Amino acid sequence: MPVEHRHSGGGPPPLSAGAGRLERVTRSDALPTSPPPVPRSSPFRHAETDRDAAPQFVLPLVVRIEKAAPPARTDALETAARAVLVLLSDERSTAEDGEWAEAVRDWQDARIRKVVRRARGAEWRRAQTLPGITLTGRAAPNSEGPAAEVRVFPPVPLDGWPKELAKLQVSGTDLDDPAPPPPPDPAGPILWLNPDVGMSAGKAMAQAGHGAQLAWWELDDAQRAAWREAGFPLAVRTAPAERWSALTASGLPVVRDAGFTEIAPGSCTVVADHPALRRP
Repeated sequence: MPVEHRHSGGGPPPLSAGAGRLERVTRSDALPTSPPPVPRSSPFRHAETDRDAAPQFVLPLVVRIEKAAPPARTDALETAARAVLVLLSDERSTAEDGEWAEAVRDWQDARIRKVVRRARGAEWRRAQTLPGITLTGRAAPNSEGPAAEVRVFPPVPLDGWPKELAKLQVSGTDLDDPAPPPPPDPAGPILWLNPDVGMSAGKAMAQAGHGAQLAWWELDDAQRAAWREAGFPLAVRTAPAERWSALTASGLPVVRDAGFTEIAPGSCTVVADHPALRRP
């Protein structure tokens, strides 16, 4: 039967797609080392929980989309997922006295939300002046378009976005791949998207970030260190329709969306298929 992961303030929690639940069938205690006691409420549950009483925070991500030269969709999704991992592993987030540590802990104690906005030109340059981390992706093969650029910022209050980010648009993040992405490396981490759920690129970027974070929380310290030292390699691909049911039942972490935007509540959006989490 599914096992629900739990969290309280100090240690790394499972991730929320705004609100929903994480399903697993194995490794019910496979959190990183020495987490504190945790309540039963999950940041994935789309029903109301005690997390709703906590101040609500959001992790902002901004993708650069210039009118004349937008990035490829898959590159943007993969870059957003890596950006989340880089922020989570940054000493400013993990150190007890890190400058982002309190914001990250507060964000984890409530519904764990991510919002992707787009920027171009002067908007993008202004976003670069705020504390955060910019990641550059990889231009698609045989593409004249640029590599994706995504900047991730420490969590902010849900209703307290910096003005430089609050002005940016959530809509308009529709992106395409100039050619089908190559098959993913089966020996590497793969974030499988639900083939039956349509999402804008911005929505899919947030969901890919959720999946990457779920995998990160499930790994032990040595596995995390190895992934980080390798540069967080990963692929984001749409799952073959015939494999989706097996993936969601495999015991790998599953993102269930809260249904605040675009898709129905409780929809499975991503399966986080990290090699270290696969069954023997």
